[in-house]
Amino acid sequence: MSPQKVREVVRQIQGLSALQAKHVLAVIPRKSARAVAKTLDSAIANAENNNGLKAENLIVREALALTAGRLKRMTPKARGSAGPIIKRNSHIKIILSDQ
Repeated sequence: MSPQKVREVVRQIQGLSALQAKHVLAVIPRKSARAVAKTLDSAIANAENNNGLKAENLIVREALALTAGRLKRMTPKARGSAGPIIKRNSHIKIILSDQ
C-alpha cells in the first residue's frame, strides 16, 4: 500500500511504549494498521530474542514508512490510447529502544 496511507498510522505510535503502541494499533480500523502491527510484533520479538530486552521496557523510538518500488501498469482509454496505473509500495521501519 502507499507510503502516505501507512504514514498516517505510523505517526500515531511514535514515542509510545511498545505495548501501548500494540493496543493503539489494535483499535485503528485501517488495513495499514495491521501491517504496522505485524512489523511491531517482529521488532519486539527481535529485541527480546537477539538482545535480551523486555517488552515492558521498550519504547518506539522511530517509526517510518519509506517509499519502495512502484508497479507501473496501463489501462485502456478512449480512442486507443492508454492511461497509467501506478501501484505504490512501502517499507515499514520501526526502531525500538529501552529507556
